Amino acid sequence: MVLLENDTFLTELTKLFQKSKTTGSLNLTMKRYDGKTKPKSQKTNQPDTNEYKCLVRATLGTRKLSTVVFQKDVNKFQLAYSSLIKANMDGLKKKDKKTAKGKSKATQ
Repeated sequence: MVLLENDTFLTELTKLFQKSKTTGSLNLTMKRYDGKTKPKSQKTNQPDTNEYKCLVRATLGTRKLSTVVFQKDVNKFQLAYSSLIKANMDGLKKKDKKTAKGKSKATQ
């Protein structure tokens, strides 16, 4: 997994969106990140005074990207991220709506 800067992550994410239109599906995840790779034991489970961070991951096939967004950069990143998501949501498949006739046959 490649850990990138926020701006670099967004440009690479744009490339992944373009690639996902032809093959595969793109998975995006966001979660709270404390900066540690190993979990703490329950005996020393005290809250940290560090600032909160957010880990953002994107996966397309075997290609994996990630970035860490700090608390002070959240607003800037969220605006750029949301505009990128909105611009690339045009490739979604529409749901097939079942007709009323199909529903009535299924109930009989």
